[in-house]
Amino acid sequence: MFFEILGEILDVEIIATGRAIRELNRLQKRYGAAKWRKMKGVCEIRLRGGRIVNAELHWYEAHGIGKKEFKRKCYLD
Repeated sequence: MFFEILGEILDVEIIATGRAIRELNRLQKRYGAAKWRKMKGVCEIRLRGGRIVNAELHWYEAHGIGKKEFKRKCYLD
């Protein structure tokens, strides 16, 4: 599903690091070897139809590579 992140991501937490990430091998092959972390946070997003909602997002990030592969997990409204 398409969405656009509006503003800042709040309440950021680390869910998993290193080998605890199930997708670690795929991330390293696609983006490069780094210290990968799976993160979660809350922010406003705009859905394809234009509706704006608060949602929990999950993503992967690594130093020097940045944030990759955002996933919307649930709506908070």
